[in-house]
Amino acid sequence: QVQLEESGGGLVQAGASLRLSCAASGRTASVNAMAWFHQAPGKEREFVAATTWIIESTRYLDSVKGRFTISRDNAKKTVYLQMNSLKPEDTAVYYCAADNGWYIGPRNTEYDYWGQGTQVTVSS
Repeated sequence: QVQLEESGGGLVQAGASLRLSCAASGRTASVNAMAWFHQAPGKEREFVAATTWIIESTRYLDSVKGRFTISRDNAKKTVYLQMNSLKPEDTAVYYCAADNGWYIGPRNTEYDYWGQGTQVTVSS
């Protein structure tokens, strides 16, 4: 059993930066991959970025490449999403996800654990 808790969201203007955090607790030794998804009102949950935990391998949504960076702190059992040059279309609830396997793709059904989400709002 793994628990995930996101933080770091907020209301910012276009062009600003935010750093999201996802703290993992419980049986974290079983987790091999972690990801970020987002979901706008009335839209399906969409993959944003993912990384393997031990050997770094990353994948990003095309629209965030060059702007967002996923990283991790093994000692703190925390994964981060650094978001730069934010755009209004980035507005959504951002969710952290974890997988007991090594999947870092876009299919949300592959992930075993989810956080409660943190709101990111970008004004123009």
